[in-house]
Amino acid sequence: MSIYWILLIFFLILIIIFLIAKILLIKLYFKEIKLNIEKILKEDSNRLITISTNDKQLKNLTNTLNMYIYEFRKQERSYKKGNQELQKSITNISHDLRTPLTAIKGYIDLIEVDNLNIKQKKYLKIINDKIDVLTNLTEQLYDYSKSLDLKDKIKKEKVCLNEVLEEVLISYYGLFKNKSINPIIKICKEKIYKYLDKNMLIRILENVVSNALKYSEDEFKVNLLENGKIIISNKTKNFNITNVNKIFNRYYTLETGSKSSGIGLSIAKQLIELNGGHIYAKHKNSILIIEIEL
Repeated sequence: MSIYWILLIFFLILIIIFLIAKILLIKLYFKEIKLNIEKILKEDSNRLITISTNDKQLKNLTNTLNMYIYEFRKQERSYKKGNQELQKSITNISHDLRTPLTAIKGYIDLIEVDNLNIKQKKYLKIINDKIDVLTNLTEQLYDYSKSLDLKDKIKKEKVCLNEVLEEVLISYYGLFKNKSINPIIKICKEKIYKYLDKNMLIRILENVVSNALKYSEDEFKVNLLENGKIIISNKTKNFNITNVNKIFNRYYTLETGSKSSGIGLSIAKQLIELNGGHIYAKHKNSILIIEIEL
């Protein structure tokens, strides 16, 4: 083999080695960019992508990405500001509505029903029912405003599910009694501890129990299993498979009026997911079953 071919082969080998090294370096730089982006997305700071190379094309790519990150942060700040303003407006509106509704309700209660004829009593009942609907909607509006920034308010701690569940159920004793319901409660003896936001857990259980009570006819069961799963079930004929599939949708209501489920279960689902849990619903033999896994 002539010296010419030897030099050519040697030169080609050098080129191949150079190209392989270049590809490996590019892969390394892309990995560096990827890690930078992941860190930036997790942090709430003004940090930008930095890369340890003087390669012109990679520098241009980094500059372009930083430009998009800057625009993304700008839009995010605008969104958060708008969200805060919306929350404030909704909270103010709900407070403004509460006052006249409470006053109207008070004046209606002062009306002597005995002195009214059948037609007047009928109209008075309609007015009273509509006020209840408006009051309920006002509460939902207030709850919605408070749910807009729940993610920023989560504070996890070691919480005993047994104790919190018992406290919530005791607070509903009066409502159970008014509806002539004797709840069947089974709470495991072993203490179940989870790292959760305690206030959110209380709100979750209150929303689920309250919703179940609205539709409960004569059977109400609460069960805390040893694995931490909470099962709340009640007998009702109003639900079917279609209703169950929509029950966690925001503003979905089974009925119009004071029995609307509103956004209570939607907020409960949001709170559970913020705490890393799941909530499911199913309907079987006229029994609505809500399962909570935390």
